[in-house]
Amino acid sequence: MLKHIPKSLSPELLKVLMEMGHGDEIVLADGNFPTYSHTNKAIPLSGVSIPTVLEDVLTLLPLDSYADFAVVYMMHGPETETPEIWSTYAEILGKTDNSQFAPYKLGRFAFYERAKKAYAIVATSETAIYANVILKKGIIEKEHKCVHRNEEDIC
Repeated sequence: MLKHIPKSLSPELLKVLMEMGHGDEIVLADGNFPTYSHTNKAIPLSGVSIPTVLEDVLTLLPLDSYADFAVVYMMHGPETETPEIWSTYAEILGKTDNSQFAPYKLGRFAFYERAKKAYAIVATSETAIYANVILKKGIIEKEHKCVHRNEEDIC
């Protein structure tokens, strides 16, 4: 057991987040997304919503400040209004100090093609439609905290 690890993040997802490098992307997929036909690296998170996973992932994952778009939403079709869940995502981006990242909206089929190139896809049980999100990993630009260990500070 570890302290301060969000409960929605499985050991497999934590491993993937650690393995990812600068510029790698991860998809948070809703329950309707064709996850298993789009990747060989699927991470099942049954019973978990995307807002929960998004907030928890963003407590650990730095977004790519050098990319044109580090957050990508699957664009809704002309037959639907802007998904309500997007306002929840905006709140989460603000709460996790990521409000500077304006989400890019990508059409459904273009989103599918981009998802196929992602490092991994997280299969959630999210029921909201057009709730899918791609996150591009950035870098940690500076350490925020030093640790005192064995008579020395490690920064």
